[in-house]
Amino acid sequence: MKALVTFKKKLEERIESLTSELKELQDTLDVVNSVLLEKGFKRGDIKKVAVIPEEAAPSAKVVVTAEEKPAPRPAEPESVIPLKTVNEEPLAIIYVEKQTLHILPDESKKFSVSTPPFNNFLVERVLAKMQEKDSELVRMGQLTPDKMFAYNIVREDDSLREIVIQNVDEERLRELKSSIRWTLEKMYEKMKS
Repeated sequence: MKALVTFKKKLEERIESLTSELKELQDTLDVVNSVLLEKGFKRGDIKKVAVIPEEAAPSAKVVVTAEEKPAPRPAEPESVIPLKTVNEEPLAIIYVEKQTLHILPDESKKFSVSTPPFNNFLVERVLAKMQEKDSELVRMGQLTPDKMFAYNIVREDDSLREIVIQNVDEERLRELKSSIRWTLEKMYEKMKS
């Protein structure tokens, strides 16, 4: 009986979590056009945009360059994934274009690459670790160099303009979405205080 009560509580918590996620996805679908018009289209002219939930997002792959210039804006992304705070404040938009992710921070926020936890968490603990793991797989012959995870942080002076990420599978896409959202939300909280 005790085990069933515990199991019932876990089921209720899971249902609540999924309901919350579904509401977030429905809200995102409702507002994505206005968000894109207000924030996202300033850097490119995107004619057709399809919004999909993160679970259905296609696998994406990306490559890193050492340049500080932004990558050319995709004409028609396969999907757009908005990242928002708990209070529905826009943080960034992820464009999924074939095998490339373009993470574009909300222009009104003016995120600085020196604001924690950008470098010590997102860059060092998430992006660099994924790249190190793939480097090891390449050394062991289990992955070809052209399939290796890579990233490029595009900045203008101290301002974050874009993060370009290559060679990302669906599991990493979910992890990256979560890590980037958390990082930008923490940075935004520090900017406001």
